Amino acid sequence: MSALPTDLLPPPPLEPGTLRVVALGGLGEVGRNMSVLEYDGKLLLIDCGVLFPEEHQPGVDVILPDFDYIADRLGDVEALVLTHGHEDHIGAVPYLLALRPDIPVIGSRLTLAFVAAKLKEHRISATTREVKEGERAAFGDFHCEFVAVNHSIPDALAVAVTTPAGTVLNTGDFKMDQLPLDGRITDLRAFARLGTEGVDLFMVDSTNAEVPGFVTPEREIGPVLDQVFAESQQRIVVASFASHVHRVQQVLNAAHAHGRKVALVGRSMVRNMGVAVDLGYLTLPGDVLIDLRQVTDLPDDQVVLMCTGSQGEPMAALSRMANGNHKVSIEPGDTVILASSLIPGNENAVYRVINGLMRLGARVVHSGNAKVHVSGHSAAGELLYCYNILRPKNVMPIHGETRHLIANGALAVKTGVPPERVMIAEDGVVVDLRDGKANIVGAVPCGFVYVDGSSVGKLTDDELQDRRVLGEEGFISVFVAADFAAKTIVAGPTIRARGVAEDDAVLDSLVEQVRQSVETSLAEGANPHQAQQAVRRVVGRFASNRLRRRPMIVPVVLGV
Repeated sequence: MSALPTDLLPPPPLEPGTLRVVALGGLGEVGRNMSVLEYDGKLLLIDCGVLFPEEHQPGVDVILPDFDYIADRLGDVEALVLTHGHEDHIGAVPYLLALRPDIPVIGSRLTLAFVAAKLKEHRISATTREVKEGERAAFGDFHCEFVAVNHSIPDALAVAVTTPAGTVLNTGDFKMDQLPLDGRITDLRAFARLGTEGVDLFMVDSTNAEVPGFVTPEREIGPVLDQVFAESQQRIVVASFASHVHRVQQVLNAAHAHGRKVALVGRSMVRNMGVAVDLGYLTLPGDVLIDLRQVTDLPDDQVVLMCTGSQGEPMAALSRMANGNHKVSIEPGDTVILASSLIPGNENAVYRVINGLMRLGARVVHSGNAKVHVSGHSAAGELLYCYNILRPKNVMPIHGETRHLIANGALAVKTGVPPERVMIAEDGVVVDLRDGKANIVGAVPCGFVYVDGSSVGKLTDDELQDRRVLGEEGFISVFVAADFAAKTIVAGPTIRARGVAEDDAVLDSLVEQVRQSVETSLAEGANPHQAQQAVRRVVGRFASNRLRRRPMIVPVVLGV
């Protein structure tokens, strides 16, 4: 198994009889999962998700896969296959269909229902096809078989794609819970059969590859929730992913058992659970579910609020409760349960929410102090089991940070996969499968595409850097009006600072330095741009030497 490839050249033209695989997201990160399979000039897409921004990406709503690789070939796309309904696998579908609305979208019943709700918000009509486990369908030369897998959302599917170049098995997200709440286990019999028939490339979930053993069954959370509910004397607030149907089901069951009513909080939570109820994936015990407006009519010890924000998202319901700017206020004695794990990169945001809730007097129960969450991803023991069942010829770890991908590859090698047949790749790396052998043959550009309000793909990394500077260092603006013909200053300098802790009086000595700089520029016959650059240098030296800061500097030298 080789190190992560760097400095790869563009790939050569695709040879006849070769299957090309390019991940446009999901490798080296937990999110925006999307893979492109190409054979004989046609494309099959698997998943199209979003990545949620981290603290160093201020103002960004979500991050999309980079569609540039396929932008001028959308007419060659045979279909988009979705493995399950989580945002990191379906969140970018509306943005892809905005480029070509008639791409056939293939998925399970619940997955397509979640997608339909999203597309309705974007006012996009899609061509969809519902598939079930055990079903086979052909999209051009891509012959797909759908296999049931267990995950933290119902109706998840793996997909085996067979072409004349070989068979690729993409697991999507999966685990091997043997006692799932809905009784739908990962179909290891189908995995074994596919292994016997021959899997040429195994694209396998890596998120928990570093975790030894097997993931705890989902149903073990039930008794823990029951105990927390029994101990709580006031309101209970439970935060989870808006698509975690199984977790919501257990909260509803616990609430019903303890005589409480549940109100859903957050637009995505209300939307998704409404879909799940309508399709029969979520069962309502009795009349447990109420509208949020009815909460004030009930005593606190009869209320449960099920909300979004388990990852500390700034605009989600739980974060706003912790900050005191939500219509639901947290009171001393309330119990808050964070029924989810920490997505890498979100730790600080989540801990900030926990601290805010505890400052308000709430008791906070989370995965660090109670078994209120189990992962939806296979741990190392489960992955080893799959490798031994499938005996794949080549392996391409997907869905995970670099450390997860490498750990997953190491597991494959332990089960007998030759190291040179394990493709450790990152977004944009091109893998070709030919004659039963996979090889990395190059890379294509694959950057982050930021959604920033109504702007899609227009925000640059340089502009994000400006935002970080503004947030961390503040800015200093300088205004000077000058008569360049007479070589005299007409007005100013006027200096304003924002986000700089020092008193404005500290800047008084800078006024004279700026004046001298402009007068020197005028005497030397400089133009306005040159004068502004001279002012920038003076202010930059002052800020560095006197303030020990590197603020954004906005000099304006206006010719009059």
